[in-house]
Amino acid sequence: MWATTSAEDSVPLHSSRDVVRARQLVRDHAVAMGFSLVEQTKLVTAASELARNTVDYGGGGTVDIARVEGRGGTGIRLTFVDEGPGIPDVELALRDHYTTGTGLGMGLGGARRLVNEFEIESTVGVGTRITVTKWKRP
Repeated sequence: MWATTSAEDSVPLHSSRDVVRARQLVRDHAVAMGFSLVEQTKLVTAASELARNTVDYGGGGTVDIARVEGRGGTGIRLTFVDEGPGIPDVELALRDHYTTGTGLGMGLGGARRLVNEFEIESTVGVGTRITVTKWKRP
């Protein structure tokens, strides 16, 4: 279990501009915490994909960015929330090459592989919450 050790940033996600802002804030947090360039890139890539999904498929929402302590170290937790249509079949949506749009279908599964922890809760007609955590390598 981990606890938040710093104030969270919350970014509204309603447009491409918001996705860019969220990516930059995630990068800023990762740099400030001393994540390696490779780990920064993985986290920012996952954040970008999940933010884009929040805008495109969830109808907009928010991402909360928090520094966390646990597992003998520090990390960054990102929580994406929308009140969109929800995901009818989460397991199917996590499979590579599955897409409801025009993309390559690597989004959710790809984002899951780029972080250390990945949780998804989705209810049709209510919305989706995805929480990911990337731990800093010692």
